[in-house]
Amino acid sequence: MGLSCSLLAQSPHGESFKVNCADCHTADSWDIPADHWTFREASLVKPEVTVLPENAEATVKAIFTHEETNFPLEGGHRTIDCRFCHETMVFSEASTSCVSCHTDVHHMTVGDDCARCHTSDNWLVDNITELHQENGFPLLGMHAQISCNDCHDSESGMQFTRIGNDCINCHREDYLATTSPNHAAAGYSLDCMECHDVNALSWGASILHDFFPLEKGHDIADCNACHINGVYENTPTDCFSCHQDDYNQAANPNHVALKFSIDCKQCHTLDVNWMPATFDHDGMYFPIYSGNHKDEWNDCADCHIGGNLNSFSCIDCHEHNDPNDLADEHDGVNGYIYASPECLRCHPNGD
Repeated sequence: MGLSCSLLAQSPHGESFKVNCADCHTADSWDIPADHWTFREASLVKPEVTVLPENAEATVKAIFTHEETNFPLEGGHRTIDCRFCHETMVFSEASTSCVSCHTDVHHMTVGDDCARCHTSDNWLVDNITELHQENGFPLLGMHAQISCNDCHDSESGMQFTRIGNDCINCHREDYLATTSPNHAAAGYSLDCMECHDVNALSWGASILHDFFPLEKGHDIADCNACHINGVYENTPTDCFSCHQDDYNQAANPNHVALKFSIDCKQCHTLDVNWMPATFDHDGMYFPIYSGNHKDEWNDCADCHIGGNLNSFSCIDCHEHNDPNDLADEHDGVNGYIYASPECLRCHPNGD
């Protein structure tokens, strides 16, 4: 009895390990040959095969399973030596924590749960996009194309200290260096997404100017054309505030003399060079954009002599003062008078 107690005390696996020695070892040696184990359903087991009569199937009974340890051997864990994890041979001392076996090359900047990013198959990370989505910073636009180290800067390139999800955390230098417009001087918001589209591939292609669409005639590259001296606050959005000089210099027709409205959009669209105008000349007065007069004139002064819109000329283009023309064209027309207003009275649609 004393000898038996002495032998039990010699077990290198600790007093709490109650598995029969024969479950793993043989009488030949304490060493366990590799072919002693097999994998079944992600568990390391020692099979015990019961040999049946010839042509009968053998049955397998698992004597030991690694599944009982709450650490199933999957992926790369299947091929390593047991001693890599069980250094002391006291199996209960082995931790299931990843960092107990694997050096944390990230220095705890991403926590100690390796399985959050890695699998047991290899260390490659193929779900970086999903991980950023979980952290509240989806990789969109240019952020999906740059290297991790462009944002996560460290000596080893393996530390991923959280830098925050605010744009300014990475782009402060861009903000301070921008001169057209000067963001710092103008007191621009530090939230880049107020003006820039996170889905774009460059800063210039992503200006969000929705409150005043930069399209057609307003599709200009120089911000200072509207924001004088780099001042961006309280810039008026009415046409006349920017286009007063255009209004004053317009001579065909003369906007000032004719007291045109200073609300440019009453007659104009955003098209380049102000044309075509949207003034409803056809419906209100006379069809010049449709009908027989379409494309038959170049300037308002072709019909409105001297630019006076209250004076128009038909007879400068349509001459009927020849007696032969009068007889041919107006024979039998009572009260015919050769004058532009009379032409309009009889030909209100230019037919």
